[in-house]
Amino acid sequence: MITPRRLPALLPLLAILATPALAAEPKPVVELFTSQGCSSCPPADRVLGELAREGRVIALSLPVDYWDYLGWKDTLAQHTNSMRQRGYASDRGGRVYTPQVVVNGAMQVIGSDRPAIEAACKSAAAKPAVPVTLARNGSNLEVDIGAGDGAPASVWLLTVTRATPVEIGRGENHGRTITYSNVVRSWQRVAEWNGTPMKSSVPFSDLNDKDADAVVVLVQPGSIETPGPVRGASMLELR
Repeated sequence: MITPRRLPALLPLLAILATPALAAEPKPVVELFTSQGCSSCPPADRVLGELAREGRVIALSLPVDYWDYLGWKDTLAQHTNSMRQRGYASDRGGRVYTPQVVVNGAMQVIGSDRPAIEAACKSAAAKPAVPVTLARNGSNLEVDIGAGDGAPASVWLLTVTRATPVEIGRGENHGRTITYSNVVRSWQRVAEWNGTPMKSSVPFSDLNDKDADAVVVLVQPGSIETPGPVRGASMLELR
């Protein structure tokens, strides 16, 4: 039984227990378009690895395949990544090159230029973002997306491999072993967001990559290949 004498001491604890979980502070999304066949890319791969370890942004590697003709087929590349990069460039009047970083689907900078990446992230963080919270609930991933202004957007679920070392046998990086951080392995459209709060539950058994180290959710209009600006995002470590 709780006596009146003990009640004041318990009130702060009861208040904490009654407080709902808060959404994590929004983080900018840094997409690095890179290639194992590009001699200029390893410095950018190191920068992305640093950003991934620091955890202040959602850092993602998206290897492209258009350097494969130089004699080394990128072992992590997906043609979809090349199309996505071209989609960003076409819609925003930019150009396609490696290493290239796109921040929040809006700002393009050289992938090895950390000060420029940090400046773009600071600019992105100053803009309103749709709150996104991810949580593990038994065998399900719980996705909680808050309210926001603007046009409707798709809710994308990405699977990510945290660190993938690759021994490169030919091409411009012949003889090097490079570790690629937070490599995106699959995309799934799991819901549509229309500006009002929504919740979605995704069984982990439905993930396209069941060996993923982490998952990322992006609230972003358009398709994978013709993406709009990122409205909100969150990342959840699985291992």
